[in-house]
Order: sequence, then C-alpha cells, then structure tokens
Amino acid sequence: MARDESLLSAGNLLRAGFQDGDRAAEHLRSLGPAAGPLVALLARTADPDLALAALLRVRASADDGDALIGALVEDEGTAMRLLSVLGLSSALGEHLERHPEHWRELTDPTLGSTRPAAYAVRAGLVAAVGADPGAAEPVAALPHEAAVDALRVEYRRVLLRLASRDLAHHVAVEDVAAELSDLAAGTLDAALAVARARVGPDASRCRLAVIAMGKCGGHELNYVSDVDVIFVAEPAAGEDEQAALRIGTQLASTLMQVCSDQTAEGTIWPVDAALRPEGKAGPLVRTLASHRGYYERWAKTWEFQALLKARPVAGDLALGRQYAETIGPMVWHAAEREGFVEDVQAMRRRVLEHIPAHEADRQLKLGSGGLRDVEFAVQLMQLVHGRTDEAVRPPATLSALWRLTEGGYVGREDGRSLHDAYTFLRTFEHRIQLHQLRRTHVVPEDEAALRRLGRSMGHRRSPVAELVKEWHHHRREARRLHEKLFYRPLLAAVARIPGEEARLTPEAATQRLAALGYADPVAALRHLEALTSGVSRTAAIQRTLLPVLLEWFADAPDPDAGLFGFRRISDALGSSPWYLKLLRDEGQTAQRLAQVLATSRYATDLLEREPEGVKILGGEGGGLRPLGRYAIQTEMLANAARRDDAVAAIHSIRAIRRRELLRISAADLCVPFGVAEVGYALTDLTDATLEAALAVATQAVERERGVALPTRIGVIAMGRYGGYEMGYGSDADVMFVHEPNAGAEPQAAASAAQAVVLELRRLLALPATDPPLEVDADLRPEGKQGPLARTLDSFAAYYAKWSAVWEAQALLRAEPVAGDRALLARFTALIDPLRFPEAGLGADDLVEIRRIKARVDDERLPRGADPATHFKLGRGGLSDVEWTVQVLQLQYAGAVPALRTTKTIEALTAAVAHGLLDEPDAEALEAAWKLASRARNATVLVRGRPSDQLPTDPRERAAVARILGYGPGQTAAMVNDYQRTARRARAVVDRVFWADR
Repeated sequence: MARDESLLSAGNLLRAGFQDGDRAAEHLRSLGPAAGPLVALLARTADPDLALAALLRVRASADDGDALIGALVEDEGTAMRLLSVLGLSSALGEHLERHPEHWRELTDPTLGSTRPAAYAVRAGLVAAVGADPGAAEPVAALPHEAAVDALRVEYRRVLLRLASRDLAHHVAVEDVAAELSDLAAGTLDAALAVARARVGPDASRCRLAVIAMGKCGGHELNYVSDVDVIFVAEPAAGEDEQAALRIGTQLASTLMQVCSDQTAEGTIWPVDAALRPEGKAGPLVRTLASHRGYYERWAKTWEFQALLKARPVAGDLALGRQYAETIGPMVWHAAEREGFVEDVQAMRRRVLEHIPAHEADRQLKLGSGGLRDVEFAVQLMQLVHGRTDEAVRPPATLSALWRLTEGGYVGREDGRSLHDAYTFLRTFEHRIQLHQLRRTHVVPEDEAALRRLGRSMGHRRSPVAELVKEWHHHRREARRLHEKLFYRPLLAAVARIPGEEARLTPEAATQRLAALGYADPVAALRHLEALTSGVSRTAAIQRTLLPVLLEWFADAPDPDAGLFGFRRISDALGSSPWYLKLLRDEGQTAQRLAQVLATSRYATDLLEREPEGVKILGGEGGGLRPLGRYAIQTEMLANAARRDDAVAAIHSIRAIRRRELLRISAADLCVPFGVAEVGYALTDLTDATLEAALAVATQAVERERGVALPTRIGVIAMGRYGGYEMGYGSDADVMFVHEPNAGAEPQAAASAAQAVVLELRRLLALPATDPPLEVDADLRPEGKQGPLARTLDSFAAYYAKWSAVWEAQALLRAEPVAGDRALLARFTALIDPLRFPEAGLGADDLVEIRRIKARVDDERLPRGADPATHFKLGRGGLSDVEWTVQVLQLQYAGAVPALRTTKTIEALTAAVAHGLLDEPDAEALEAAWKLASRARNATVLVRGRPSDQLPTDPRERAAVARILGYGPGQTAAMVNDYQRTARRARAVVDRVFWADR
C-alpha cells in the first residue's frame, strides 16, 4: 500500500508526465488497486491527464465499468490501445462515453497485426443501415434518421479501432491513410443505400457511380477531410436519360446530405463535388458521354491533375470502371498541352498567395514546405513522365514517389528525404486532427497542444522543442526539394515532346532523328542504343534525358557532334554518381551541356579531356563566372608546390588552365558575355599560368645547378596579350628581361636567365591533354636572332642605338605581367619615352609605318584567303583598326596621357574625347574590331583550332552565326553584316591611316 501511495504522489505523477499531480492522484485513487499498474501505462500516452479523465468518464457511463478497469490491468495491449486513444482524441473519448460498449472493440488481439479487408469494412457499414451488403444495389431498411445515426455510430466504431492501431502499434502513415480511404468508400456506399431508400423505387431507374477524387481517390485520406467525388449516371435498361439524370441528382444530393448532416451522433465529413466538370456551376450528375465531351473540349490543366487520383469507389462499379477507362488515358496527354508545366507551377504559387498571413507559418497542408509542396512536385513529375512510363502512375503520393525514385526521375537521397518529410507531415496532420476530429491543417500555438502532439510523436524529454525542431527540419527539406523538383527546367522540356516521342523506339528513331536534322541518323541511333540499353538505373535515367537532349542538340548547329560528344562524356563519367543526377536535377546544366557539345569543338575537346568540368555548367551562372588572376594563380602555385618534380608541377598548372579555359569558353557560349570579358579572362589566365610556370622553372634550374638564381626575371606581355585582348587561338607573345643580383657575375646571370626561360617554354610545350600555350618571344630586340632574355641595361642600350619605329609601335602593347615587380616597373619606365614620344610621330616614321603596313597587307595574307572575311589582315579587319589606333597613339600620346594604354578600344575612346577622331569614325572602327574579334573567337570555338578566316564549310559557318547571336537560317545575314561593318571601317582607315594629317 505504501508503494502505491508513493506512486500516486504528486511529484511522481509530474515526473510521469501528468500536468496536475494533485488532481491526477485524486482521480487515480478512485480506481482503487488498479491505480498503481495504470500509472506507467498512462505515462506513455500523449496527455496522461486527458487520458485519465476520459477513462473515468467512460467507466462511469459503462454498465461494465469494473470489467473495463480489470481488462486494462490484465492486458497491456488493450490498455495501450484504449489509453492511447483517450490521451490524444477527446472526440473519440466522447464517442466512448456515448457508446461505452465499444471499448471492447479494443480487446481484439488481432488489432495490432491485421488490417481489416476493405470489403469487410464496407459490409459492416452497409449492414449498419439495415441494407444487404450482398445486393447489387443495397437499400437501407432502417428509417432515415435512424439509418443516418447508425451509420455514424458504425463509422466511429471502425475509426476507433483504426486510431487505436495507429497510436498503440505505430502503423505506417500510408497504411492508416489507405484504411481511412477504404472506410470512406464503404461509408459512401452505405450513404447511397440510405439515399436509395429515401428516393424510393425510382432509384433503380438510374445507374449511379461514385468516383472518389483527391486523397480518397489516391488511397491517402486524412482522419478528417472533405471527401471529393464526381458522380456519373446512366439510365437503367429501357429508361429515359433525362429522368435517370434527375433521379441520379436526387441520389447524389441525398448521399451528400447523409454524410454531412449534424445529428445527435455528430457528423462524418462533407462530400465535395466541386471537382466535377464546370465545378459548382455544372450539373451535379452527368452521363459518361457528357464527361468525355467536357474533358476532350473544355477541361483546364488543373482538372487533369485532379483526375490523376480518380477511382470508382461506390455505387455501380462497372459504370465507374467504364469512366476510369474512358477518362483515365486523357490524364496522360495533359502534359502535352501548351504551357502545361507552367500552368501547374502558377497554380501552386496562387495557393501560397491566398493563405491567410496569420496562418502562413503554421500551415501544414498549403504552406511553404507543406504537404502540397510534396504532392504537387510528385504529381507534376507523374504527369510529365507517366505519359510513357506506366510504372510511375500510382495515385498515392508515397507510392508514386517510390516509383519515380526507382525509375531514376528522382535521386535516391532526394527521394528518401522527400519520403521522410511527407511521412512526418502527414503523421503530424493526423495527430492534430485526431484531437477533436476536426478538419484542420494548422499547427496550434498553445503550449499544451504542442506538448500533447510532441508526446504523441515520440518526444518525451522536451516534447515541444523537439517537435518544433523536427517539424522545421522536414519543412525546410520539403520546400527545398519542391523547388528543386517542381521547378526543374527539364520537366518543361520533357512536357513539350510529343508523347509518342518521349521514349524512343528503334523503329521510329531513325526517321525521327533525320527529321530533327541529324546528318547521320544511323550512327546517332547507335549512340542512343549504347547509352540506353540495359535495365540499370543509369540506362533508365539516360532514357529520360535523351529525348530532351536530342531536341536541344537539334536546336544547335551540329546535332551529330552533340550526341557523339555526349556519348563520349557519358562513357567517361557514367559510373560517377553525380553526373546523371546533375543533368536530371539541374535542367539548365543539361541544356548548357547540349548547347556546348553541339556547337563548339573547342569546348567539347576540353570537356572530353576534363569530363568533371560538366559541374562548371551548373548553377545560375556562378559556375561560369571566370575566376580572377590571383585566385587562379594562388591555386596553381599551391598545387605545384605539392609536386616533387617540375613536370608533375607543370601538369597540375596546365590542368587548372584547362579547367579555366572550359569555364571561359562555356560562359562565352551559354551566358554569353562580350569580347572584352573574354579577353580579360584569357589574359588573367595566361598571366597566372606564366607566373606559376616561371616559379616552377626557376626552382627546376636552381635544383639542377644547386645554387639560388643569380638574377631576377620579368615577363613582358606583347601584342594582343599585352592589350588584354587575347582570343582562344592567341599565343602568349612576350619578352623576357632580367637583372643580375648585386655581386653576381654577368655571364652566370645571363646563363641562368636563359636556362629558366628555356625551361619555362619546354614545360609549357610538353605533350599533354590540355591546349598548348605557345610562348612566342619573336617580338624581342633582334627577333629570333637575339637572346631570349636581356638585361635591363641591354634593352636600354639596344633601344638607344638601334630601335626602329616598328619596335616603338610594338611596345605600345607592352605590359608587365609576371616576375620581379620592381624590375617590371623599371622596364616600363624605360620604354614609356619610346612608345609615347613627346614630339609625336615624325613624317619619315609615318611613311615607314605605312610602308610596313602595305607590305604586311600584300605579303602576309595567306594564299587563297578572302580579304573580305579575313579577321586579321582583311579589309577593315583587326590589323587595319589596330594600326590606325596605334598611329594616333604614337602621334599624340606624348601630349595626351589618356592615350597611354595598351587596350585598343580604350585608346579609341580617348582619341574621340580629345578631338583626335570623329565619333562616327571611332564607332565604325570599334564595331569592326569587336565583330572581327568575336567572329575569330567563335570560329575557334566551332573548329577547335586557331583560325583567322570565316569558315567556308556551311555547318561551321552556321555555327559561327549562332554564336554571334543569329538565328537558324541567318548565316547569309551574318556574312553580309560582317562585310558591311568591315567596309565602313576600311573607309575610315583610308581617311585616317593612309591620308596625310
């Protein structure tokens, strides 16, 4: 006795989970000897106080109250089933007070392991209203009011059994939802039996089928929810159609009233027929032909989404199956409607916008990160991919998600996370609704309710904090994955493909490929078969991706090259888990990959050498944003420092350069950005490469010689490199300067500098998988006959004695880029007076420059080249513009500091600002220079090798046009625009460069 008293102390009861220890102790003492054993069982419920109070009321109302308490003490299973219900659901507690005999339902030992058959549930409900469950059209025998009450009592009896299994035996939420759907279906049939009795003998003149929609149709109903239905009617044999429809309307409206009316036994749930054709404005009951005509001609996108879950559940099931067979196939063509994906996405956004502000953060169903986010994402993927893959058509959300995951449409990790989030949210929703059996999807705010909910979901230590933390986690995951899957660009692309083409068959593929513009459809088909054959997950994902990719390849200039490149990259990366996942989940990445592969041989070669570069194509542009010089240089130097020898170090540097070339070229193709941005990015990359390579070469020479380098070395960029105007095919034109350390022997310093330069050039020219960087030092004093590296004093002596005007012109683009900074600054100070002479350009010097230019035009244009379309040496080409600008710089930079720049366009702008060139003339020169630079870059991208001539091959020329922004079939317009722009520039060159000034 003392032990029982200690168990019933207020402190102990508080520790057990009761909130009012004194009151609980008083109630427990009224149970006598049973109190002690029940404390531990009550402590396991969601709300021990609620459970205990309800138990006392049920005992008081029961004729066998003592037997009830005895059963709880003797059988833990019975106790936990009853107490779990009483501790969470005050509504079911009230039902047990009205019908205390139902507590014996929970003594059934099979409750924890056996799910009731749907037909048995239906039979019990139909029998409860006095109808024959075996009859083709059961008719209730009880008086109408008695039948309505009897139906409610039987419904709550079955619901009580289910809730006890759910709470005490932890039934999976999808199984609970399926049982609730079966219970709803049986209830509809029983309600229809009551309606038949109310309508009378005329009821047999109409065949009426009840089609469940929404959650009931999908076998995923909540504890309390509207039950969405559609009614289909046909006249019985020999009956008039209009009369049958009138009777069908009476039956349907009476059925709805039977379920929703409030009586002494409460209500069941509203039956909602608003999803019918024309909604509430349309007739409640239609014939099958009327349904078919509406969906064929008038139905909106959302109506087909709703039909995804349509299922015949009550009434004339043969008619219901006819409806499903007639209307069901239409669902799987809805995704081909214009703007289908965008319409579904817009509908979801409208739902979010109409949530009351005070509920937005607590809405489990409609809010951001709620159940609708998961359901809409799954349904949209079903409607898009289910056209050709019947495996993904299950109406239940979790079943469909599993099929989508197995089929490769959703990543495994994403599928698991989405499953966990949805399961949690549905369970949470069920627990909220069970309390009062009210239709609500809003998380309560009061502490007591949250505590009860938290304990019902297994949180005991800190139920409120733990519940809220878990809820917020799953909410974030649901929203993240909704946005990832629901707004996946690939979905819209797949939806635009006609259904019969969404999955290619060998029989139709060749013809389809030829129609898309593939020059060799037979070879293309071989690639497709190699990529999609087999039953592996990889093959399944490829079968999903390829129809879309084929369309994207076909939109680009060279579909065959695109498909062939995709196969090679897939062969290289097929076993990498991230590759196909990235393409499937990030539609923008897949589209960019298709564009790159079917447009650019240059970028494709880089991708084949660096397949993991596919990752660069992802994101919203961040992956394609070129890195700055110092970020690249830091990475190169760090990687090189970890290598033991110079060759390994240079290979690591060149691998980074290869990756960055891919980033720049892909950005140029996909974003795109201007020719100036390309020039800056390539220049920064070359600067970093030379700086890192110089460090490696220096270390290699020092290791070989066993002494520190006796001289400091600097690298001077020349030509387009010095002007930050490099293209994809540009060499690195440079000069090397060095300066011996104090006390160093000049000859040893010269030898060391020569060795470093030779080593640098050797390392960068080694055979490798990256494009070579040719270091060209031909612009140095004395050209190829002069030493590779000169001292600063030697440069000064040479320029003082031998410098010609063409060398001053070349120095206009000299820019220090790598090596010893102090040395580079002194070199710049040395050459500035030469390239920016105070006196300007003398008459003899101007004649000499013109003579050299005329000789270049005559002798260096390759044999057979078209002067009208040669980027560098053609009429109005790069050389014409650059020489014109450089003459202005030589003439006026001594007096106009703004002209002291290595950049062509910057110098043009300065010339206009200081009245040295008319603005229209400058605009013509700038337009020609930019267009020639862009076209030269585009030609290299297309052909994969340096070229100064617009391609003559029609497909290559079309590809260049596409990169330059021209549409399909506009190649001739591109050529005409190029030639017209060049002619205008040439006219300016003739006036400014060749005329006396």
